[in-house]
Amino acid sequence: MKRPWTLPTLLVLCGLVVATGPFREGDPGIGAAVVAAFAVLAALNSPLIHPRSISASEAAQRSERDGLPIVYWRPGCAYCLRLRLRLGRGARRLHWVDIWRDPDGAAAVRAANGGDETVPTVIVSGRPYVNPDPAWVCDQLSPSA
Repeated sequence: MKRPWTLPTLLVLCGLVVATGPFREGDPGIGAAVVAAFAVLAALNSPLIHPRSISASEAAQRSERDGLPIVYWRPGCAYCLRLRLRLGRGARRLHWVDIWRDPDGAAAVRAANGGDETVPTVIVSGRPYVNPDPAWVCDQLSPSA
């Protein structure tokens, strides 16, 4: 199981290493731009962008009570980030499970995907959907869904 801050930390460290060259060559503008670009990548791949993750068992209980979808995700996944950003504020209503932090969540994703840990996997009314269209997920949040 990976730590949620490993990838963002590595991105920042890589940015600092890459920026060392321009700083040594006397070009602080390019060095600062490199550091800024890597910092943005780190922020986008950090747990800060995604709503607070809960355990798979807690997500299942909450989803059964309120009928809202469960999203299994992992940091660093471009498709998970795309889903999160396209959902906007509605993303906070969903139940998010980080499969790198929750072994039961990873097992649920593997069970739904024939052994693969393909994310995002969204569970709606007990049925899994792999990398669904964000607009469709948004429709699942509406009261008429």
